Amino acid sequence: EEEEEEEEEGGAKEKKQKKEDVIIDFDYMKAFMKDVFLSYGVKPDRAETCSEVLIEADRRGIDSHGLGRLKPIYCDRMDQGILWPDKPIDILKETETTALVDGNLGLGLYIGPYCMQMAIDKAKKHGVGFVAAQNSTHYGIAGYYATMATKAGCVGLSGTNARPSIAPTFGVEPMLGTNPLCFGIPSDDDFPFVIDCATSVNQRGKIERYQREGKDTPKGAVIDNKGIERTDTDGILKDMVMGKCALTPVGGAGDEMAGYKGYGWATTVELLCTAFQSGPFGEEVCGIDRKTGKKKPMPLGHYFLAIDIEPICPLDTFKANAGKLLSALRESQKSPMGPGRIWTAGEPENDQRVKRFAQGGMSVPASLQKNMVALRDNRPGMKDKYSQLPFEK
Repeated sequence: EEEEEEEEEGGAKEKKQKKEDVIIDFDYMKAFMKDVFLSYGVKPDRAETCSEVLIEADRRGIDSHGLGRLKPIYCDRMDQGILWPDKPIDILKETETTALVDGNLGLGLYIGPYCMQMAIDKAKKHGVGFVAAQNSTHYGIAGYYATMATKAGCVGLSGTNARPSIAPTFGVEPMLGTNPLCFGIPSDDDFPFVIDCATSVNQRGKIERYQREGKDTPKGAVIDNKGIERTDTDGILKDMVMGKCALTPVGGAGDEMAGYKGYGWATTVELLCTAFQSGPFGEEVCGIDRKTGKKKPMPLGHYFLAIDIEPICPLDTFKANAGKLLSALRESQKSPMGPGRIWTAGEPENDQRVKRFAQGGMSVPASLQKNMVALRDNRPGMKDKYSQLPFEK
């Protein structure tokens, strides 16, 4: 599962709200997710962090990485014994500006924030901080960590590898994760410039969302081991687990639309997530024994870089400079065939945040309502606290 959500095109048509969708307040949903983590034995401060990372995805409109991942990615894996709720974080090596951290296969949702905060603290003291993590797990949206840096007056970069999904250019075997390329840059806008996108045309979380919505996967996003472009969403998800089909890199299969560029960026992220850590890649992090079908842990690597702005340039000057460029881009000539607006990275997510807070929270479809009911009914202590969920009234 790739760690970071694909950047949405600002002009994309929004999904129409289905009749069975229910708006649920963000505070309620965060509390629900926190209580689920607590029911697994996650310590209270870590449960708070984990639920905050997930709800932030939903606030930004990144539905593939919020509540939608709570049960299948975190809870189910803890139930399967391939992810542990409360492992220690060990610092294996450390200097004034760098560190190597071992997450011991705990929740990446608390390992990630720990590592980025360490990078920020080092940057504030010495100008730059870089932290590599090994033996971590799915850490949510990469943009969360870039935004941690921008809030602290830093430029932030983060990335993660993931179970193999992308085939190399001219190949059909899934070898690379959907490895997000993520940068966060402060500006004087109401929101930072945060580009957080998978290095594939599409990513697994989006395909999982297509499945929940009963939609086909767009052509050109997936190729199978016979070289055929696939659109059957259910079959794609099954075959991806078994390595029988793969996502295409940004640019698509082959080199006609420069697919080698996405392939190269995906490889860059994979190298930064495995070379420092002597970490596994490919089939070793696929999460399943392809011979027996048995589930197995996915020890992932991450990296976190923070660059303090103030020692190089006054922060307000930097923000004004960044804002000037971003405003120029948004105000440049629009296509007469387009939506009449130009967006910059981070703006579509801010638009969603404003819209969702105005509507009173996030829209929860029937499929995720079902997941909430299952967690409420099966996790200790949950039924007493959540005897009636908002959509059961």
